[in-house]
Amino acid sequence: ATAYLRPFSPEHANGLEGRIDALSDALPELKEFILPGGQPVAAWSHVARTVCRRCERRLTELIEESNGGDGDQLPAIQVYLNRLSDYLFVLARHLNKALGTADKAWKKE
Repeated sequence: ATAYLRPFSPEHANGLEGRIDALSDALPELKEFILPGGQPVAAWSHVARTVCRRCERRLTELIEESNGGDGDQLPAIQVYLNRLSDYLFVLARHLNKALGTADKAWKKE
């Protein structure tokens, strides 16, 4: 059997945006950079976020190399990866808060 893959669209990123907003509404506003870490589940969310950012950078290179050829889906995927990494960041903050761990601010030394 052949698997059917739906085309990637901006709607995929819009769905993540709603989840980001819902989680963000319950979190204190950030006024400084925070360090990744905290509870193990939140730390893994930060790790997943960095992998997602790496993928986004590689995809940007691929888009530049393709010159708009076969990669008509690539910009929509790029937007989705950007939103996914933002979601994973907010998720990490949400998980730490839910488990009673405060965000740790980055201090310039």
